[in-house]
Amino acid sequence: MLRDRIKTETVAAMKARDKERVAALRLVSARIKDRDIEERTGKASADDDALVTDVLQKMAKQRRESIQMYEEGGRTELAEQEKAELAVIEEFLPQQMDEAQTRAAIERVKADTGADGVKDMGRVMGELKARHGAELDMTRASALVKESLS
Repeated sequence: MLRDRIKTETVAAMKARDKERVAALRLVSARIKDRDIEERTGKASADDDALVTDVLQKMAKQRRESIQMYEEGGRTELAEQEKAELAVIEEFLPQQMDEAQTRAAIERVKADTGADGVKDMGRVMGELKARHGAELDMTRASALVKESLS
């Protein structure tokens, strides 16, 4: 399970005395525990990897936004720290689809749902998320869906 892999990597980073990696992995673990508390389970759910992946995707998105803001503000040292955390987080995420694969998935969903205009965007996005949620950058996919339906 993904949760166990994160714990194992944390222990390995502590043994290697890699402070930055340990800090990033502890942030991930803390966020996962926060999510458990929100769900009121306090233990691993039946689909634990989906929960952990969702948490990791949100953390990655936050880091990307922070990196952009720090770079625009001229704070390169903070941007570098965020990039290091993002690299650790992305190790645990599934491989993301490239643009060609994303476009192909969008066309399949459009054909399956019969979508033909921008009014069907919500339906297409919902189906895309259901089928490929972990492998897709939904922000990028949204722009491609909008372009495809226009």
